[in-house]
This record gives sequence, structure tokens and C-alpha cells, in this order.
Amino acid sequence: MDGAYCTASSPTSSPGIPKRQRREKPYRGIRMRKWGKWVAEIREPNKRSRIWLGSYSSPVAAARAYDTALFHLRGPSARLNFPEFAAEDAADGLSAAAIRKKATEVGARVDAMQTGSGRASEKPDLNEFPSPETSEEN
Repeated sequence: MDGAYCTASSPTSSPGIPKRQRREKPYRGIRMRKWGKWVAEIREPNKRSRIWLGSYSSPVAAARAYDTALFHLRGPSARLNFPEFAAEDAADGLSAAAIRKKATEVGARVDAMQTGSGRASEKPDLNEFPSPETSEEN
């Protein structure tokens, strides 16, 4: 699916166009929050639990995080959003925490490349602590 958009369809039909069909999902395994952030999560095989993969500024970053987790869960036969970026180091039997860590690392790296490494134009994240350099300036 090299960057192509896929349309989500609703299994139930109602008069007019269903809400889910009007909205396009750019990639598998991601969704957009009301406030514009893209999030990714994946279900663990044979379990009801989900692995939270993070919240990202761009859909590409969220999709790459999802792909990383999917590849580590399902192996090379998985249907990825970006098969050209499939990890070569798939390890069998990784824990959910290890998969989450790998996926969030990939997503954060892609997000930084997509948005430019500077955050000056964005709103500051109030959950982050100031770096020692910025606290010395005050």
C-alpha cells in the first residue's frame, strides 16, 4: 500500500453514506484523535488485550510504529503499510513491552523526521521537563 489511502467501510448500511465510509483512514492500524494527533495500537494475538504504540503528529509515523509491532508479532508474512521498511531483525517471542518499545522508537524517529526536529512552531508539551540548559537561562 505504498502511501495509498484505504477507505474504511461500515458493515451496516444506513440511509445515506455511513459515517465511517465518509472518513478515510490513510493506513492500517491507526486513527486520528479529535484534536488531530494520530495514534496506533495493535491487538496481541489470541488475547483481548492491546498494545498501545503511541501518539504521533503524522499518520506516517503512527503507521510505521504499527508496522514495526505487526512485523514482530506476525513475521514477514504480515500485511504492512510500508513493506519496503520491514525490519530485518525480527526476533521471536518478544514481550508486549519490548514490542511497544521498538514500535515507539521507530514512530518517534519518523515523527521527528516528518515534523523537523525543531519544536519551536509547535505548542510545548507540558508533560516534558525542561532541559538543564533552558532552566539555567531563567
